[in-house]
Amino acid sequence: DDDLAALEREGASMVFTPTNDVMYSPHFSTLVEPPVIARTLEGEFRPEHFRGVCTIVLKLFHAIPANYAIFGQKDYQQACVIEAMTDDLNVGIEIDVAPIVRDADGLAMSSRNVHLNPDERQRSLAISQAIFSTERAFSVGERSASKLQSGLHESLAHSGLDRIDYAVIVDAKTLMPIGEILQPAVALVAAHVGSTRLIDNTLLDPSPRASLDEDLKSESR
Repeated sequence: DDDLAALEREGASMVFTPTNDVMYSPHFSTLVEPPVIARTLEGEFRPEHFRGVCTIVLKLFHAIPANYAIFGQKDYQQACVIEAMTDDLNVGIEIDVAPIVRDADGLAMSSRNVHLNPDERQRSLAISQAIFSTERAFSVGERSASKLQSGLHESLAHSGLDRIDYAVIVDAKTLMPIGEILQPAVALVAAHVGSTRLIDNTLLDPSPRASLDEDLKSESR
């Protein structure tokens, strides 16, 4: 109900709300094997997750044929997985990745944030603060992925987070480790605060155009 109310406020004209019975017959047994890019990071900590994601997303793509589908950058690896799946299977839908939206305190917006109590909410800010620290180091010229990753770990080490699953700097397309950042990279963090698991990321693009865009954004702030 809350989702429907929010969609109405935003002017959505139609909402597809199928029941489980509509999407999954009693004899349902077909699952979509996710692409290679699903094997690392989230794939290691949540082994069956992307198989479920690929299965339901492909079913939705067939149920509602579309030209575009929008996914959030906050779930960066998920967006990469869906892009790879649609390309591998010739789905014919263009995937748009929408930028992360943050609350005023910097925390990446997520439905999971409602599970954070006031203390956990405050401690969770360490994740975005570490992300911002990595962005600053990159913006002043640091291009060593290992040094940026060490700085990311250092920022998170004594932050009050209950557990860190990973904090890495990897290639933005393959999600594989890199040395010097000569092409777009991404900093990815997954951590636990209380019983809530949170993820965040930022793109690190060394191209002159990306640097100019970032300068313009900074001036606008």
